[in-house]
Amino acid sequence: MKRIGLAAFILIMGSALIFASGGGQKSSGSTGSTAAYHIGIVTGTVSQSEDDLRGAEELIRRYGAVSSGGVIQHVTYPDNFMDQQETTITQITTLASDPLMKAIVVNQGVPGTAEAFRRIKDSRPDILLFAGESHEDPLIIQQSATLAISADFVSRGYTIPWAAKQLGADTFVHISFPRHMSYESLGLRRQIFEAACKDLGIKFVFVTAPDPTSDVGVAGAQQYILEQTPQWIAQYGKNSVYFCTNDAHTEPLLKQLLTYGGMFVEADLPSPLMGYPGALGIDLSAEAGNFPAILKKVEASVVDKGGAGRFGTWAFSYGFTASAGLGEFAKRILDGKAKVDSAADLYAALGEFTPGAKWNGGYYVDANTGIRARNQILIYMDTYIMGKGYLPTTAQVVPDKYYQIKFQQQ
Repeated sequence: MKRIGLAAFILIMGSALIFASGGGQKSSGSTGSTAAYHIGIVTGTVSQSEDDLRGAEELIRRYGAVSSGGVIQHVTYPDNFMDQQETTITQITTLASDPLMKAIVVNQGVPGTAEAFRRIKDSRPDILLFAGESHEDPLIIQQSATLAISADFVSRGYTIPWAAKQLGADTFVHISFPRHMSYESLGLRRQIFEAACKDLGIKFVFVTAPDPTSDVGVAGAQQYILEQTPQWIAQYGKNSVYFCTNDAHTEPLLKQLLTYGGMFVEADLPSPLMGYPGALGIDLSAEAGNFPAILKKVEASVVDKGGAGRFGTWAFSYGFTASAGLGEFAKRILDGKAKVDSAADLYAALGEFTPGAKWNGGYYVDANTGIRARNQILIYMDTYIMGKGYLPTTAQVVPDKYYQIKFQQQ
């Protein structure tokens, strides 16, 4: 892949006062009137991807649920989505049976999303089909989605090791499992991680952990991380930085890193809510929806535990923003206030939920063909280091050679 001209800095100013106060506009549909159209959103459950689900809840708070005359219809896909792909497909396609359904957002776009979109596209070509953080290969999801967005797995393959270097890391430990490494987005990023670490003078280590969708389940996978992390730190030292590709692994990993040492730049899908509250044992119910307040409380707790300058995140939740932002984008298109092929309109919709955040991004370019996608955009945000502040991640020039690396199945 290579960077393209659109990948320029974009400063998105949202309505900070509204967001911070927990306020926001509601449709008249939330008071009992009938909405002119419906927007479906499909997310994981609290146990697998809480931030994604909370983003859907924010849309319901703003625009009302279909059941009460509002706009938003929210459903979840199974935790064990790999073994229940037909259930996932059914959950998505059933939304299209509603004649008022005009847009469907799936975040994350787990396996089965592209097939569900294909079936909907055949019967209801009038429905906008948006995928957040697709697990399926780019060329597959691009065939049926109106638009797919992903955390920039190419640029971040360089910027995360770069940030680790700024923190003083000498070893980069990448934690994953075969299913994730078979995905082009995650497998290619791992290859770029390894190349970037070599260039930056950091030792790269790959370790395997159980897949939470396997027979051991989420609990078994998390227990493994709890048991192994102290051993990894003993082996690789306290200047080792850790990265895991699965949300469910994040909380136990952070818990043990805060206890035994080690560092953490940012999660696979970064957020101050991703793993930190559970790992720190803090209650954020009073700060719900107010990400500046959430970050402040998380940061204070990390600093209290001696983690200043060693733990990072994005200041706003990527999962929350992808769910809520894509839903907002769909609504603006349906209201005639945005265009489906406008990246600027997409960024503005995302910016509703990230006031003042600095983003960088660009359209996906296939490394094998050099063809730029028209309907998949890769995005990323500056990294925030607890007790230190922002690193200028989006200001870094990612060497072009990393965009030329081609995905190879492990």
